[in-house]
Amino acid sequence: MTGWVNAAGVVAALLAADVTAAAPTACPHEGALGTSRILTVDAATHPRVGLKSFPDTLPLHDGEVVLTFDDGPSPPMTDKVLAALARECVRATFFLVGEPASRRAAWVRKIAAEGHTIGHHSFTHANLAHITPEQAVDEIDRGIAADEKALNGAETTTPSTPFFRFPYFESTPATLDLLQSRGIVVFGADLWASDWNPMSPQQTLKLLTARLSQARKGIILLHDPQPRTVAMLPAFLRYLKNHGYRVVHVVPKQPADVHHEQRSERPSPAPTPPHEGG
Repeated sequence: MTGWVNAAGVVAALLAADVTAAAPTACPHEGALGTSRILTVDAATHPRVGLKSFPDTLPLHDGEVVLTFDDGPSPPMTDKVLAALARECVRATFFLVGEPASRRAAWVRKIAAEGHTIGHHSFTHANLAHITPEQAVDEIDRGIAADEKALNGAETTTPSTPFFRFPYFESTPATLDLLQSRGIVVFGADLWASDWNPMSPQQTLKLLTARLSQARKGIILLHDPQPRTVAMLPAFLRYLKNHGYRVVHVVPKQPADVHHEQRSERPSPAPTPPHEGG
């Protein structure tokens, strides 16, 4: 799609449409959005990212987005999100809540097996700024341990993927310092769909695309347990494709990493700005 068209019309049309640490394998779906590159994120250089909470964010080019999903795993909604991502060969990051992860280990392993990154989001989704420091540390550690048990079969408070997102984005200086001292990257977001608010999938899509059109790049926050998010996700992925956006998959730095980033099976062309306004 080229040129300038009415954004509301595009949103309506899209919604109406039927719609291991190695680099991803080749995408078998012709015309899919794909994952343009893999970005390695290191706590030493980017301890806190996301302009909604912090002064710094990921080094993304114009038109690049990182897709993140919070609060799962939550079948059957998470499964529908995974299916939509798989159809477009898109890799995302899932910030899991430990308590449901401990009851749904098969879903945690499925997320990872499909090539997505597993991050951490506390044990019960408590507001860590409104409980005692000891309770906050316990929430962080129990959440990580539950996710690791579900994913790898062994409890540990040393995460295999050292990515954490605070519930409600509510942190304290002490918890931020703790995570930084442990080499854990704290993810905020650059924009979100406000998909926790009651609205239709069409309204969610319209709000998100308008915000992305203004921001032009960034870490996007979504929630896989939300039915409105599940309903609008295929149309949103098509919107990204049709408007020249490119998806970046974030992974943690490993000791053997030599390069800052590696290209996926679908390298993007030279960065070009996304088309504004639909």
